[in-house]
Amino acid sequence: MDQQKAKRLRSAGWNVGDTSDFLELSPEESEFIEFRLGLAQKVKALRLAKGLTQIEMAKAIGSSQSRVAKLEAGDASVSTDLMLRTFF
Repeated sequence: MDQQKAKRLRSAGWNVGDTSDFLELSPEESEFIEFRLGLAQKVKALRLAKGLTQIEMAKAIGSSQSRVAKLEAGDASVSTDLMLRTFF
């Protein structure tokens, strides 16, 4: 959000913050979420760079296509271990 808009909102009595403020996340929790989202983006980029389908990637990591789709979307149900396994 640009500074002018934030200033207008504050002067009108609104609280202005980010997602971490709203969810009351610690800096470590915020960093971990950013790390996982970054991993998800890298996994998709790696798969596309290798010219693999989600099904082919799933077979390579011993998982399912739906799990790969969730992994690439950054779904919280996918373990960090599985995300990291895709790089080996």
